[in-house]
Amino acid sequence: MLKFCSLYSGSSGNCLYVSSKNTKILVDCGTSCKKICEGLASINSSIEDIDAILVTHEHSDHVQGLGLVSKKFNIPVYANLETWNAMEKQKEKIDERNVNVFENDSDFSLNELTIHPFSTPHDAANPCGFNIHNGKRKLSIATDLGHMDNDIFKELIHSSFVLLESNYEPEMLNASRYPFHLKQRIKGPYGHLSNETAGKTIAALMKKDLKQVMLGHLSKENNVPELAYQTVVEELMRNNSDINTISLSVANRNAPGKIIEV
Repeated sequence: MLKFCSLYSGSSGNCLYVSSKNTKILVDCGTSCKKICEGLASINSSIEDIDAILVTHEHSDHVQGLGLVSKKFNIPVYANLETWNAMEKQKEKIDERNVNVFENDSDFSLNELTIHPFSTPHDAANPCGFNIHNGKRKLSIATDLGHMDNDIFKELIHSSFVLLESNYEPEMLNASRYPFHLKQRIKGPYGHLSNETAGKTIAALMKKDLKQVMLGHLSKENNVPELAYQTVVEELMRNNSDINTISLSVANRNAPGKIIEV
């Protein structure tokens, strides 16, 4: 069995919790050490029980608290080489014994978990998502996606649970006060995934055994949870998907959500 909880998810900070019987990990540490400890305590866990931290990429909303958390609680950190090289300020806080390097598209193990990092299209050094396996159980984490392509889609096939980015609503983005270059970055091929594209992806994945999905990494300025949820539901209905066969939720930006069993 696998358990998943989004502690914090959004453009202002990301930290996800995954556990099995003998292993507890975090994916990203994009908020303060204090908030991460508080978030874990609220789900009856503890930072001292964390076995490892996986890093998707070096942007601050994913690594803000990484160095301090690893240093203070002696937690191993796993990232690819390009990401390590791109977050020197975090790396210098981390004990060398806790620096672990993986390669995208190559599996590695953490106790009974098998981790498969896969490349994602985002404007970072070498960003990735993760498939996390425990026996026949599989969950996937895929955020910071400039677009959805066949390679990423194949990675998500046969996952029982997916945390999928649903970052922005195009009309809200276009009407926002963001400068033109930032708007272009967000909706460009190495930016973020829109609500509509998330909906289309989920509709296709429902034909490949997907039963549970959480929309994550919502923009604070260019999206709202209710709109993301409704847009995805409308897209599922447009694709003749049976919405009664899937559990759809939205990750909370500022507080831990419920624990999901996979």
